[in-house]
Amino acid sequence: MDLLDITVDEMYFERALPAPVAALIEEASERYAEDADGAEQCLARARFLAPDDLSVLVAQYRFFFYRHRCEDALAVAERCIAAAARELGIDEDWRRLDDARFGHAVQQSMPMTRFLLLALKGTGYLLLRLNRPAEARARLERTVAFDQKDRLGAAVLLRWADDALAREQAAASGGKVRWIRASQQSEKPQAPTSQTEPS
Repeated sequence: MDLLDITVDEMYFERALPAPVAALIEEASERYAEDADGAEQCLARARFLAPDDLSVLVAQYRFFFYRHRCEDALAVAERCIAAAARELGIDEDWRRLDDARFGHAVQQSMPMTRFLLLALKGTGYLLLRLNRPAEARARLERTVAFDQKDRLGAAVLLRWADDALAREQAAASGGKVRWIRASQQSEKPQAPTSQTEPS
């Protein structure tokens, strides 16, 4: 996924931002390069005024992501999942996302369902960056299960997670067990690229 790929103009969120909140997000964008602390304060105020607004959460996610604050970005992405699930009328716990709940979500809003999967993919990517491959794999596996054509590009991240887990298992065994690479690439995962809607 990436919440980084969502633009302000196509935010998938039908409700317009209150003017003071929109102004704070704009100010944060303007201050980011020269005054990161000030930008963060603007986003914090926007979050206080609209705590569950997805536009605010995405803006905050991007700030933490580009500042390489993966733990903070992960916490925001988890809130995105919960907020999107509430919008769709399904359980906030992604572990309970099954065929029936997914079908209900799609009927409510395909764009919001896509956003939910993107947020789930994003948490998987961040967990890989945080060297937590088992947790990453669980989220990425669920994303891939509902995007079988891999339009969101989570499959490669799932292979990276499998690869990382294999290395962990080999290390835990003292190097006596050989592991087979789960993917053709050995480099550290980079930020996911823009994708289309899931199936």
